[in-house]
Amino acid sequence: MKVAIIGASGYAGGELIRLLHHHSDAEVTCATSRKLAGTPLVKIHPHLKGFTDLAFSNPETDAIDADVAFLAVPHTAAMTYAGKLISRGIKVIDLSADYRLPKAVYEEVYGVTHTDFFEVPYGIPELHRRSVIHATCVANPGCFPTGATLAAAPLAGYATTVIYDSKTGVSGAGDNPSATTHYPNVGDNVGPYKWTSHRHLAEMKQELAFLGSKARCYFTPHLVPVNRGILTTAHILLDSPMETKEVERLYEDFYRDEYFVRLQKPSLAAVRGSNFCDIAVESEGYRVVAVSAIDNLVKGASGQAIQNMNLMCGYTETDGLVHAGMLP
Repeated sequence: MKVAIIGASGYAGGELIRLLHHHSDAEVTCATSRKLAGTPLVKIHPHLKGFTDLAFSNPETDAIDADVAFLAVPHTAAMTYAGKLISRGIKVIDLSADYRLPKAVYEEVYGVTHTDFFEVPYGIPELHRRSVIHATCVANPGCFPTGATLAAAPLAGYATTVIYDSKTGVSGAGDNPSATTHYPNVGDNVGPYKWTSHRHLAEMKQELAFLGSKARCYFTPHLVPVNRGILTTAHILLDSPMETKEVERLYEDFYRDEYFVRLQKPSLAAVRGSNFCDIAVESEGYRVVAVSAIDNLVKGASGQAIQNMNLMCGYTETDGLVHAGMLP
């Protein structure tokens, strides 16, 4: 199966290439970058030396020869590719935000006009597997909504309020340096940002509604001085009290058959480099604290994208993704 990665020079593109190298039947044959066309991939992704001899290219959309295309491009860019690729029979997994939300919500949240909207499944496989299987296009979720939603999902129907507090590594900001990600501003520091207005809140609300919840939902992210990972603390306020053991049974039943969700004490190091989401819960009656840990570049981006590809194309869901975390 031939795979194209549109926008392969960033962290997500590098992770797609790293993970797909271990897939039983996928070969990356096209990795695009407008600025780096002709440059060997390993000049930008030196950790991949010995795993690929590809160079970046910049083909016209109609010239891309692939069975599957990953869109690892910014929002507004993905919508210029998706429809054209699908019309040529190429399955698409969009890692941008362009197809995660209803058109009106997307335009309000992102402040732009969507020029090629169509509805596609929202790709948290643990919740939307039936919709993802054999789909022609899937919207890969945001990294924050992935960890947050999986933390709260089993209790969504019991919740009156859900408050997400997330700590994220610097790689979530992408590979373009800025004052925000400058080491002296990040090292030995913890910084909240977008306190009440982060764009990913819309996805979190959307998923709670999908799970049948009418709970109020709030979210504040914090930047912490680590490269990878998101640790999310979900404060879930209930309409009636539950004991910890009762909550744990709910989570065990909900995730019993989910390979990539592990019910254990969350640690960023334990999931780093892997597609796992680790979750633990504790109740004090009317408030349950559920904590999740994911690698923002794997389960929060490229790994989940490959998980979706596997479902779309009829492969084993774990193909190419059976990697333990890197502890310590």
